[in-house]
Order: sequence, then structure tokens, then C-alpha cells
Amino acid sequence: MKLIILDRDGVINYDSEHFIKSPAEWRPIEGSMEAIALLNQWGWRVVVATNQSGVGRGLFDMDTLAAIHEKMHRTLAQAGGRIDAIFFCPHAADSKCACRKPKAGMLLEIAERFNVDLADVPIVGDSLRDLQAAVTAGGQPVLVRTGKGARTEADPDLPAGTRIHDNLAALVRALTVATD
Repeated sequence: MKLIILDRDGVINYDSEHFIKSPAEWRPIEGSMEAIALLNQWGWRVVVATNQSGVGRGLFDMDTLAAIHEKMHRTLAQAGGRIDAIFFCPHAADSKCACRKPKAGMLLEIAERFNVDLADVPIVGDSLRDLQAAVTAGGQPVLVRTGKGARTEADPDLPAGTRIHDNLAALVRALTVATD
């Protein structure tokens, strides 16, 4: 099974310093829906792993988060794609949970649920914590320059071996050419 794990905000959709707090605020990054659909066509399972501390901070509730994800699913279906699962951490940044990235708990749960070794799994993010979680979990860290990615690329703590692409569409083109 080919599996790819994507962060949500800044990778699939535009991010906001004030959080994505409603379906109306969720807007896909140009080309991301088509990129996920192409992954599906090439036999990839697509899973989202996202920190959603807005829930823990009381900025929005679980019903609102579900509505945001429903909009993402509908928009993706219109492009001919699907997401196989969404894993999220609802805890605030000061939480001691094991699931909030940069900790690897969420990624390890995905590995267990899908019965895969993360060593061959691209784990795509736009922030340093996404990449740190990928390394800790034993996956392949991939940075996209969308969202916070351009700033993250300049971070001196960028994990060695991180692959870098302009956006999700560019990464998917590279993956599908490599498996052709």
C-alpha cells in the first residue's frame, strides 16, 4: 500500500494566523484538490494529520471542525479525489498529550491503523513541528513552501534529508513521475 500523510492548514488549504474557525474560512490552495485526486488515481491512500488547538482553546467546537472537514471532503470529491482518514489533535499547545505534533503519537496511530511501516511514507507539512514529528515517527519529512513553508525552509533546525517542493501539486508530480 502506498500511503502519504498530509498536514491540513498550509498544505491542503490556506492557513490563517487566527486559525481556520469555520467552513467559510476553509479555502483550498490552488492545485491541492487535483493533486490529491491524482494521488488517488495512482493508488495512494491519503491521510490527514492535523493539530487543531482551536478546539482546545475554545475558538470552535467539534461540530464546527466536522463541518470544516465535510467541506474539504465535498470540495475534494468534486475534483475526483478522497481522503481516506483524518486524524487530529484537539488539544491546546500547552497540553501534555502525546498526539500534538511535534510529538509522534498521531503519526504512530496512523501507522498502527493502516498497518504500515512509516519508513517509506512521505509525511508532508509546512511547519517545523510537522517535520520533527515525521522524523520522530521514522517517516520521510517533506516540506512544502506554501503556508509557513517558506519560513520553515530557512529554519536552521530543518531536519536533514527533508525533501522540499513548492506546493502539494509539485510534490505529487514528482511522486507520480517517480512511480511511473
